[in-house]
Amino acid sequence: MAEKQDKAIAANQYLTFTLAKELYAIDIANVWEILDYTPVTKVPRTPEFLLGIINLRGRAVPVADLRLKFGLPKTERTVNTCIIITEVKFDGESTIMGALADSVQEVFEIDKQNIEPPPKIGTQINIEFIQGMGKQDERFIIILDVNKVFSTEELNIVQDVGDAHTDQDQTQAQENPQQTETETAA
Repeated sequence: MAEKQDKAIAANQYLTFTLAKELYAIDIANVWEILDYTPVTKVPRTPEFLLGIINLRGRAVPVADLRLKFGLPKTERTVNTCIIITEVKFDGESTIMGALADSVQEVFEIDKQNIEPPPKIGTQINIEFIQGMGKQDERFIIILDVNKVFSTEELNIVQDVGDAHTDQDQTQAQENPQQTETETAA
């Protein structure tokens, strides 16, 4: 019984972050960690919003600029720019990816009854990635469904990019064990 209550509490907690001065949120259960901005290695022939990959403890993690994905201007790097590491589920699988944000604000708890459905903006605009609209004081929070922000095709590209670079790193480590030991010692 206590386990169910814990899950219910966790389901109401969201990590809030900003993009172009607007407040967004994602369910905290999907967040692995938050990193300070780190240089991203560009991968050729990827969509514009996919900035490249970062090395997260030996794992290649793709990083997306959510501003570009949402049709906003590219994220300008500041002292507050960060990468939110999140788990995204699609087609019965999951992948880890980073989402570039202008800044992270706080973990915010909101009652389900205080979340309104997304507004209807017309038939030409896809809003299925918006889980709902929350309110904090007089400010709206756009609550994203992290599993629907990217299409299956985009997520397949993201997963392929991460897997390819992780496989390359593992192959290089197997081919050059002394170099890997030297790098680790340094």
